[in-house]
Amino acid sequence: MASDLDTVRVLRALFNDMPRAPQGLSPEETVAWIQRSMNDHEGGEMALMIEHITRNAMLDIVLRLREDGYLKEDAAFDKTVSLISTPEGRKTFMDRCITAQKSADATSRLIHRAKRAWTDPLPLFSSDPGQLQRFVRGELSGPGPLFAEFMAREDVREIGVFAQAPDGIHEFSWGFIAEDQGVWSIYIADVWRQGTVGSFDRFLMAWQQLACAPVDDLGGLLPPLPEGLQVEDGIETFSGLSLRAACGDTTQPSDLRQWIGEFLIDRMLPVMAARVVDAHYDFPLGVQAH
Repeated sequence: MASDLDTVRVLRALFNDMPRAPQGLSPEETVAWIQRSMNDHEGGEMALMIEHITRNAMLDIVLRLREDGYLKEDAAFDKTVSLISTPEGRKTFMDRCITAQKSADATSRLIHRAKRAWTDPLPLFSSDPGQLQRFVRGELSGPGPLFAEFMAREDVREIGVFAQAPDGIHEFSWGFIAEDQGVWSIYIADVWRQGTVGSFDRFLMAWQQLACAPVDDLGGLLPPLPEGLQVEDGIETFSGLSLRAACGDTTQPSDLRQWIGEFLIDRMLPVMAARVVDAHYDFPLGVQAH
């Protein structure tokens, strides 16, 4: 187990260059100082928050490796503490972690592929026809229990998702869609419960896989994609996918909404979501998110 001294050394290395409030300030002065620090930070308050989250994640990784991994060796631990004390060193350390995780994931997929025959997962969910028709008509359901569950997540609160309320919410049995200024962002409960961050690339690959030849869960061909439809990953909105009409597009909003409701949500999304959450599903070669 990592000692208290180990923890202190890692904390000092990771946070040595983060701004600290001067001693002796009153509570009101401390709050004002923190607000100024967030405003003055390069990239603003969100960038500072992400920096804190990243460094805390590194703290967990280093201490776990100190307990169970190669950092049990004192020399390796000392070298890592020195490495993460600088911005360049922290980037190097995180790059190594990402590379190691990718290698582990690839190995796991190969093992699972060798163990069993490949099968396409069953659709993850289905939508109530009445809810779909209300979506097509543009009728909002408002926030429901799944929206409340999503908003109660610690990562959602930390990042500040929906710090400003969207124009409206369409809630379904499987999740909800946030509609805001002509953008539809899709949130699926089974995805966020497994960790939204890990699904960004997989959702985009699932979309690209079906976009070339849209099919439903029975393999039936669907109408071609609307020319005005733009699909983006969910990083900015912390969702599965975001959809919008292209600027200057002649497609009527009602036509685009109808295609999203009747074809994407009802017949494509259940297949895409099933492939995203199935850890054993490997997207075909040539399908890339970025």
